[in-house]
Amino acid sequence: MTSFDEREKAFEAKYRLDQETAFKVNVRRNKLLGRWVAEQFGLSGTDAEAYARSVVEADFAEPGDEDVVRKVMADVAARGHDLTEDRLRKQLDKLAATAREEILKELGKDPGK
Repeated sequence: MTSFDEREKAFEAKYRLDQETAFKVNVRRNKLLGRWVAEQFGLSGTDAEAYARSVVEADFAEPGDEDVVRKVMADVAARGHDLTEDRLRKQLDKLAATAREEILKELGKDPGK
């Protein structure tokens, strides 16, 4: 195997690892968001965890965050809650950073990098 082939394999491995990490961060973020929204709705225990799972599952509908935002905002409207989309998106961003830090720590990586 040439050094070019070895380098190519290393880049491919890093890409796969980066994609896997990004997926884990996204799932964790959605779970944290689901728990946060559940708390806003006054849910706790198994009801809160079930709601968090439903938020995670909603993200598999299409690429990006719009499916999650749409699901949560529909739930907000159905419950007559006053959570705004702006506040939801800000919380989504905040929890993305939290999720990234948690996942990188679990993987033994420095979250600052």
